[in-house]
Order: sequence, then C-alpha cells, then structure tokens
Amino acid sequence: MRRVDIPEILDSDSCPPSEVAASLRDMGRINRWFGGVSTSLALIDRVLRKTGRTRFSLLEVAAGGGEVPQTMSRRLAQRGITLDITYLDRSRAHLIGGGQSIVGDALALPFRDGAFELIGCSLFAHHLDPDSLKLFAAEALRVCSSAVLINDLVRHPMHLALVYAGFPLMRSPVSRFDGVASVRKAYTVEEMRELLAAGPGHDVEIFPHYLYRMGVVLWK
Repeated sequence: MRRVDIPEILDSDSCPPSEVAASLRDMGRINRWFGGVSTSLALIDRVLRKTGRTRFSLLEVAAGGGEVPQTMSRRLAQRGITLDITYLDRSRAHLIGGGQSIVGDALALPFRDGAFELIGCSLFAHHLDPDSLKLFAAEALRVCSSAVLINDLVRHPMHLALVYAGFPLMRSPVSRFDGVASVRKAYTVEEMRELLAAGPGHDVEIFPHYLYRMGVVLWK
C-alpha cells in the first residue's frame, strides 16, 4: 500500500472548536484502548533502562488534548517516576490539556538547545512529509539533551481495515475522515528507519508495537 498524503481536517484552521474537542476526545479513547499509551510507556521504559533516572522534563510536541502524556505520567508516578511536562501545539484551540502549554511551530521549536531532557510526540510524525519529518527530528534533537520519543502509526492494509471497523467507536465525523487519512499517509517501519537514519551525534532505535504502532527513539 503506497503512501498517500491526504490533508487532515484537524490540520486545517476551518474545523469548528466543538468538532476539534470531539475529535480529540475520540483520539484519547483510541490511544487508551488501542496501543497509544502503551507505546509511549514502552518508549519511556527504554529511557529508564538506559539512564536509571527517575525524573525527566518532557516537551510534548503537537500535544493536542495531552491525553497520552497525562495518562503516561499518572502510571509512571505509581512507579516513582516523575515527568515534568510542557505541551506545545500549533493551535491554542487544540491545547485542552492541563499544565504548562505553549503555541509554537514543531519545525522551529522556540527553545534553546538542550532545554528539555526528552522531546515526545504521539500521532504527529505521519502528518509530516519526508523532508519535514527530517527537519522536525533535527529540531527535536537540538532541543533535547537525552532522547526524542516518536509514537506513531504503521501503514498497512489491515490497519486501514481496522480503522473502518472502528468507525462506531468514533463519535466525530472528523475522527472517521482523519483516521483513514492518517493510516494512508503513515510510514512503514522501514521507511521511518531510512528517513531517520543514525547520523552525527545521534543513534536510532525503532520497534513495532501491537495494533500497528511503532516506537522510535532518537538517542542524543
């Protein structure tokens, strides 16, 4: 199945605020039930095993409602791990999560070098074309001091079939349209590995997760 770059409704400025909120709630449920949170926890566990630390500053890029980092933070707190989270999104209307939030461009992060230990994103990488994905990775590596954590979809015909099967779980028509578009424009693990190949100053670790998710760690 070839990659098709279909514009998503939430990426536009024309989606009504009520539909933005409804779609973000749908995404929250999908992330809780179908591998989104567990993929991010698997990414953090790799960082914990390598560093042995128990507290990190995290910039969550394209944060939206912040469902994934918030849920992850609560679960990690039960294990004595603390995440100090800052949320960044291009649109103030998308930032419905709590905590410190900033409107900014993911391709030109408004922070100094090494400002955060970790940079994370969930369901964002597939929104970027190959050149923009490379630019985001370079910016995220600049702003982090330890690692960049990317949680995203894997493009596969069976994944597309699962999205259609899950339409009854999506209360917003925006979610249904964007869900199909997201799978069509997602990358495969092999494509992601080629685009984010290890280079000067960083290593790359990519692993598949269940229900057609992938985790990517760019080690600083």
